[in-house]
Parts: sequence; structure tokens; C-alpha cells
Amino acid sequence: MSKKRKIIVLSCMIALLAVTAVFNFILTTDTISNEQAAIVSNANYFTQYRSERVTTRNEQIVQLDEIIATSAADSTERSDALSMKIELTEITEKEMLLENLIKAYGFEDVVVVIGLESENINVITKTSELTTDDAIVIHSILAEEVNAAPENVKIIPIS
Repeated sequence: MSKKRKIIVLSCMIALLAVTAVFNFILTTDTISNEQAAIVSNANYFTQYRSERVTTRNEQIVQLDEIIATSAADSTERSDALSMKIELTEITEKEMLLENLIKAYGFEDVVVVIGLESENINVITKTSELTTDDAIVIHSILAEEVNAAPENVKIIPIS
């Protein structure tokens, strides 16, 4: 089996693990009333997502490090793994920067998700009401920091 195929298989397994964790969380909070569950779910969403993102990215980097260590110095698998590791690191840094900048503008909590295979950016904000001014502020931050086009940005408010 080729190295690229191994990376794809391992990435799919990591994604399935993350989905399993989410389902486990959803199914174990069933004993709480629906209203309380919504409040708890929204409160935990941001911390849970960040935790899962860090875990998934760390596992991906470990896999890439293994490929880098076992590949020949001049192989395409090694160069692909190095470039993917650099890209993952850059995306993580951008997401953290954008989250902190958006929080600095007064949002209670926020998660930014930058697509690895696309130019899409999803911004999930903890706000009861997203105004046009709020959306403009978020779009301007994204445009200034990562040159994001407005059509590639999706803002999702969670109250």
C-alpha cells in the first residue's frame, strides 16, 4: 500500500474517531432536560471542538513525522509529508490568531475553521444575535489577516 493511501486511511480513521467522540458526548447527555442540554451543549461546544481539533492535528502531525522519518531523503512522499505538515501548522496558527482577534472585538467565544483542501473559512460565534455590523467586523478581520474572499466565509451564530 502506498504512503499516500496510508495517509488517507489514517486520516479517515481519525475523522471517524472524532465523530465517535461527538456521538458519545451527545448520547451521554441525554439524561438532562432538552433546555439544559442545549445550554450545556452550546457552552461545551467551543471547548470540545478545540480539544478535538488539537487532538486530531497532533495525530496527523505524528503520522506525517513517521512518514518523514521512514521515507528516503529525496522521495516525493517525504516532500509531500513535509509540505502537508507545514500547511497544517500554518492553518492552526491562522485559526488561533483569527479566534483571538474576533474575541478582542467583543465576541464571547468563537471557533474558526479553515479548510485544508479549500479556501473556505467557517466562523462559529457564541452570540445571541448576529448583526450586520458584527458580520462586517468578522469579514474585515478575515480579509485583512488571511485575504479571505467574502464568498468563502460562512458565519454561524450559536446562542
